[in-house]
Amino acid sequence: MLGWRAVPGAGGARRPGAVIVMAVDTRLPARAWLANLGLAAASVLLVLLLVEVGLRIAGFAPERHLATRRIVDAGWTRLLDCYPSNPRGYFAINLHDPQSRERFFGIAPRRFDAIARGHPWAVDFRYNDLRFRDLPPAPKQPGVYRIVVFGDSFTEGQGVKAEDTLSRVLGDLLDERAPGRFEVRNCGRRGLDFPKLLEGFEGALHYEPDLLVYALVLNDAVRSPEFQARQRYINDWILDRERLPDETPAPPAFGRPRTWDLVADRVSAWRVGQETTRWYLDMWGEGNPEGWARTQEIIREMDRRVNRQGGRFLVTAWPLFVGLEEPYPFARVHETVGRFCLGAGIPWFDLLPVFLGQRSSDLWVHPVDRHPNEVAHRMAAEALVPVVQRLAEAP
Repeated sequence: MLGWRAVPGAGGARRPGAVIVMAVDTRLPARAWLANLGLAAASVLLVLLLVEVGLRIAGFAPERHLATRRIVDAGWTRLLDCYPSNPRGYFAINLHDPQSRERFFGIAPRRFDAIARGHPWAVDFRYNDLRFRDLPPAPKQPGVYRIVVFGDSFTEGQGVKAEDTLSRVLGDLLDERAPGRFEVRNCGRRGLDFPKLLEGFEGALHYEPDLLVYALVLNDAVRSPEFQARQRYINDWILDRERLPDETPAPPAFGRPRTWDLVADRVSAWRVGQETTRWYLDMWGEGNPEGWARTQEIIREMDRRVNRQGGRFLVTAWPLFVGLEEPYPFARVHETVGRFCLGAGIPWFDLLPVFLGQRSSDLWVHPVDRHPNEVAHRMAAEALVPVVQRLAEAP
């Protein structure tokens, strides 16, 4: 509110010479400002309350402990990858079915019921003595060109039926073009990176390949101890390792706001995603110099050993199935590995262009498992057909 008052002259009396000034009464605007602030706060609280009520009615809780689980026998001859749901209808095994229980219970009797309770949808794996998802090594038939696909869980086909894996589909496609000319073996072994992945390589050589295809994944590189310490294994863009598979999820406390859980989950996911992306980018360069140098030595040595055995060596790289909609965050890594291979005279084929522009989630085994699904395996196999044919025909 505005007002006017006279300021007395030097003698203190009011007279025509008095100075007239404007006075501002700040009391009412302050009260109005506080009232508006209170109204805004009440509105925000009301919105948050409505969101909270909606989240509780919907049964929202942070999605934890939903990761894949597995049932495996003591000798690693039989394994089930188990999932909490079947959103694509791909998983044919339901462990709740009596027939499935009778068929698979003997794999791990002590764990079966606990896993089947929350993760009933499964894919069946059978391994040979080398722990590969294929037949044991056997002599090649005359005139048959043997291709061995070597790598980790992407090659093995985690979450994918045997008939839908890259190696099996590649073999079928080659046989359609040249019946009886090619055979393809799956020498993928889950859970291994270099240098431990060399154990799988040694096993793959038992097949005496004419062509050994190393299906590289971006977490394969050797990591120095200092670099390894940076990875907290919360999320590696393949499996969400914060959702530990063998823990029982504690229900959220009744008094804890679900809105807080929602915001905290989103912030955590963003932070972990940024850290993980940086970890991958650094693994193949200056952030991991010792590990990257050792990885190059290993790839060169694999090439030499295959050549000495009379075969050929091809490096192909799976992308990580995140950000394929572009911009793909790991393109620099593919370029780095490609430059190295070409500079070393090692045949190189990048699978990234095959998948760029696809919706990443359409190629996942499951929302909690970003391994390539059967669609991605087929796309990779189709892209590799002309590549391996050219190498087979080259002198």
